[in-house]
Amino acid sequence: MYKLIFVSIALLVTLGSYAQPPAGNADKGDFYGVKVKAKGAIPLAELVSQLEKEPSMPEAKISAKIVDVCPNKGCWLKLELPDGKQATVKMKDYGFFVPLAAKGKTVVIEGQAAIKTVSVKELRHFAEDAKKSQAEIDAITQPKTEVNILAKGIVVVD
Repeated sequence: MYKLIFVSIALLVTLGSYAQPPAGNADKGDFYGVKVKAKGAIPLAELVSQLEKEPSMPEAKISAKIVDVCPNKGCWLKLELPDGKQATVKMKDYGFFVPLAAKGKTVVIEGQAAIKTVSVKELRHFAEDAKKSQAEIDAITQPKTEVNILAKGIVVVD
């Protein structure tokens, strides 16, 4: 009986530790995923202009400011666009996460970029991750078209 209780507690502690963003200060030079060099990055606004002509870019390197980080695992980011909207960044293959301390930092992200329609289900999932109220989650009733980036690597530049 004690072994069962011990194993159950150990399992809960282990699983609980995986549902946390990584620790760290997201200092200049810190990288997540594949090591990325800042050289050659374009501003996010320029990427958006390019995506208006061609809605998908298999290789992009952009510079942007992070305005939000998934508080559950650090598994997605929101980037600031000049028009007040936001772009969403997900990590390729769910292979790495970003600490909460990255919020407000300028980063260079390398990966795929596209303009995509995000489903109501996924928008609600993001809202739940961001710990929005149930009323805010329920208010999401329409899909949304936005800039989506699938990051293979991120480096903090400022």
